[in-house]
Amino acid sequence: MKDGFIKVAAGTPEVRVADTAFNAQSTITIMRLAAKQGVKLLILPELGLTGYTCSDLFFHDTLLDGALAALQEVIGQTAGLDMVTAVGLPLAVDGVTYNVAAVINAGRVLGLVPKAHLPNYGEFYEKRQFVAAEDAARTVSLLGQADIPFGQGLIFACRQMPLFRFGIEICEDLWVPYSPSIDMCADGALLIGNLSASNEVIGKAAYRRQMVAAHSGKLCCGYIYASCGAGESTTDVVFSGHDLIAENGAMLAEQRFMQGLLISELDVFRLDEERRRLQTYAHQSAATAVIPFDTALCETALTRPVSSSPFVPHDEQVRAERCEEILRITALGLKTRLAHVGSKTCVIGLSGGLDSTLAALIAAQALRELGRPASDLVAVTMPCFGTTARTKDNATAMAQAMGATLRTIDISAAVTQHLSDIGHDIADHSVTYENAQARMRTMVLMDIANQTNGLVIGTGDLSELALGWCTYNGDHMSMYAVNTSIPKTLVRYIIGYQAHRPGQDPKLTAVLDDILATPISPELLPAKDGQITQKTEDLVGPYELHDFFLYHAIRWHSAPRKVYRLACHAFSGRYDCATILKWLKTFYRRFFSQQFKRSCLPDGPKVGTVVLSPRGDWRMPSDACLTTWQAELDTLH
Repeated sequence: MKDGFIKVAAGTPEVRVADTAFNAQSTITIMRLAAKQGVKLLILPELGLTGYTCSDLFFHDTLLDGALAALQEVIGQTAGLDMVTAVGLPLAVDGVTYNVAAVINAGRVLGLVPKAHLPNYGEFYEKRQFVAAEDAARTVSLLGQADIPFGQGLIFACRQMPLFRFGIEICEDLWVPYSPSIDMCADGALLIGNLSASNEVIGKAAYRRQMVAAHSGKLCCGYIYASCGAGESTTDVVFSGHDLIAENGAMLAEQRFMQGLLISELDVFRLDEERRRLQTYAHQSAATAVIPFDTALCETALTRPVSSSPFVPHDEQVRAERCEEILRITALGLKTRLAHVGSKTCVIGLSGGLDSTLAALIAAQALRELGRPASDLVAVTMPCFGTTARTKDNATAMAQAMGATLRTIDISAAVTQHLSDIGHDIADHSVTYENAQARMRTMVLMDIANQTNGLVIGTGDLSELALGWCTYNGDHMSMYAVNTSIPKTLVRYIIGYQAHRPGQDPKLTAVLDDILATPISPELLPAKDGQITQKTEDLVGPYELHDFFLYHAIRWHSAPRKVYRLACHAFSGRYDCATILKWLKTFYRRFFSQQFKRSCLPDGPKVGTVVLSPRGDWRMPSDACLTTWQAELDTLH
């Protein structure tokens, strides 16, 4: 439970229809197995103690009494488990029968939640045997326990960890337009458990999966969906045990056509932060009954997937769609700016590196959409002290393959003169030596834009902005920055997508492939034997780590200790924890110290959920202190 992770499970035990004694033992077995694996919240299927498909046997007192005896056996046999479990059974109360979930913990029933919406169509006819839950909650006595909360909208809250708050709904309750979980989440539940008996027909599994994920996203909650398995398959229906665990729109775990446990961890800290961030989230006064329970706090071992490249989809098709969408969004933004100001050209400093390559590809697409010739893209290569033949040749070849207007302006003499003018020894390769080149390049681009009635297109990406890896009023400045919200790890894939899209010019493909294979470098220090000596990732750290830090620290506002823990989990076997911690400290140090650069950024299109524009998603004082974050970093090892 450390860092907000709650280990949860959806369970599909073996079931025999109407055999309550067998089902009790099967339930006990799966509960013990879940507790042994550290599960704190276990959701089991609808009517699991009897079987869902008992039909008119639900009218028989023998079955109802058997279900109560089974519940008592389950409670007694699992009283020592440090876990909350939701078990399904039929329950007769005041002369009518309900389809209920019994939420049990530490040898007692915490509450009873009856099903609100009873399906009575197709193969379902629940209104024949059950009645729907009333609006008002009440208390009932059961198995010698008095005053058990009974009704809709109950919220179960952990005393030791207040954000561990969950509600329960049953199968059809999810499928209706206004689910009970909507009010539960508005009243503070962060997790929802669904006890289900959802049979299989063609296409239903995909719809069910989509619905669970979308519902968890809409409510900013964790959703645990447990459905009954093959033992329920009888007469004309077949059940597959489709279990799902989703969080805020993302599917964390899924199993189908099997029985047993589906386990993952839900992050209640993340869910709580997201709700606080979304000012339109519908919070309401807590009119719902809140039922406390106890559980021991412990560190939750992580088994949930944590992507080491959170900005880059793993699925190849989804990744291609993401690349295409980003190209369309950025090109559309630039197209609008060019049309609005009446710009005749796009002026780009083409270095032969990744970022300027992507900016040129975006600019070319914007010009095509405007019906303008490729020659309106003015590609300027400006070799200086650190430029290698490889990058210069790639920039030239790319401009020619694209049909751009190529200008080569060697700035070595101009920079040498400038350093002399300010009294800087050209043998002193300090930051002044480096930044003089970057600022000279920007000045050249701005003046060429004046000559051609054009706009200077910025090339810096999101990862560089986060680290402040740009020269103030050098590559930091432009008239429209197309890469400003694209992280470095994604830049590579977009270029690769463009290089190999159907119908691409083989010459352009070849040069783009070589650019992708070139080490990332600003090339501001002299080359050695014609090879790049200044490699960015040797200086500031691997971009795959920094993009990971950026995503979790900024998108989810996670504390340094949590970012570190997630990184060690995600990059296990690739980086040791000491290396991760070293670069995490670099990330925080640079992120805080370089905010002043982000406070005066040029316009650029937003393409994702992590954006550092001071006019949009990110508002941070330029002089905020790192002290509190540093203190936490210093405790890590």
